[in-house]
Amino acid sequence: MSKYSILLPTYNERENLPLIVWLLVREFKENGHNYEIIIIDDNSPDGTRKVAEQLQQIYGEETIVLRPRAAKLGLGTAYVHGMKHATGDYIIIMDADMSHHPRHIGGFIDLQKKHNYDIVTGTRYSKGGGVHGWDLMRKLIRLDYMIVLVLYLVVVNSRGANYLAQVLLNPGVSDLTGSFRLYKKAVLEQLVAKCQSKGYVFQMEMIVRARQFSYTIGEVPIAFVDRVYGESKLGGNEIVSYAKGLLHLFATT
Repeated sequence: MSKYSILLPTYNERENLPLIVWLLVREFKENGHNYEIIIIDDNSPDGTRKVAEQLQQIYGEETIVLRPRAAKLGLGTAYVHGMKHATGDYIIIMDADMSHHPRHIGGFIDLQKKHNYDIVTGTRYSKGGGVHGWDLMRKLIRLDYMIVLVLYLVVVNSRGANYLAQVLLNPGVSDLTGSFRLYKKAVLEQLVAKCQSKGYVFQMEMIVRARQFSYTIGEVPIAFVDRVYGESKLGGNEIVSYAKGLLHLFATT
């Protein structure tokens, strides 16, 4: 039986972690899949690690694998760290803030099995997908100056950032900036070895590199919901990283 390793990078997700783990456990048990949940906490000051330890006591060490780090080192490196400890044939990456609902995972697995895809990615921008919980400011994408537009799109509207990347990179998928995906483990290992990005742009580069290697990619519509607890991790550093990363990929791919 195939095994699935779910990587959950966390930073200040004390309120969200118990619910996302419960939903993951329910999803995998109901569908009879072999799985493990790997929590990579970056020394969260809100006590996320303590909550993760309590969840491990409840569900067991085979189900909840704790692989904390000493500091906040970036999303890309968190996946690298978690992948080193993954024992599954497939790896699922997702956010721990309840933006990605585990109910979609069954669709990922079914589609991958049907077509033997190397990667299955969730998309907010095809029929059946969507974004919920954003206010007007997060949906507004029209500004007068291009440089301000680029920065604004990254800060407040992932649809706009995705559209900009689509125009420049032509990746062949509808949601380039999404972060809810299933990979064959060997595929993820090769892509991570080639990727240079470590922040927000990491997800985008993974798909661009996958196309370079001619990996097959399937898409599943998902409903993306803005976080209920806590604050967004997207800040000034991520804005600069996105702009630099997008230009680098445009110049080198």
